[in-house]
Amino acid sequence: MKTFLVICFLALAGLAPAILARTMDRCLLAQEMFRLGVPKDQLARWACIADHESSYRTDVVGPPNSDGSQDYGIFQINDYYWCAPPSGRFSYNQCDVSCNALLDNTITESVRCAQKVLAMQGWGAWAVWHYCSGNLPSIDDCFPAY
Repeated sequence: MKTFLVICFLALAGLAPAILARTMDRCLLAQEMFRLGVPKDQLARWACIADHESSYRTDVVGPPNSDGSQDYGIFQINDYYWCAPPSGRFSYNQCDVSCNALLDNTITESVRCAQKVLAMQGWGAWAVWHYCSGNLPSIDDCFPAY
């Protein structure tokens, strides 16, 4: 019986990122990021980036880049510079976080790390920036007045 329970636990542990994953939408992302302290004037840009990078999915691991690195989570944060990859391969890990933490359905670590990327490299750090650099639809409709 103990063996069966151990096997079940190990199987579930391997599926943990898939179980914890979710697909957000523009307004849900904006509201959660605002609650996490992201300035309101940045939210439309973050929503645009999340839309183009991951279709608002928290569990996306991108295919290998030309240098062998991969991108993780809703904002597709690169493992060579920003997070520790599960493979144990070298990373600068500037966000001091496991890449798997960026796949969780709670976006706290992803937002914290993305804000650090923004502070250090600017919006141009995201390859999809050209889609998000101009005028964007207002995010105000996500925050109805009560």
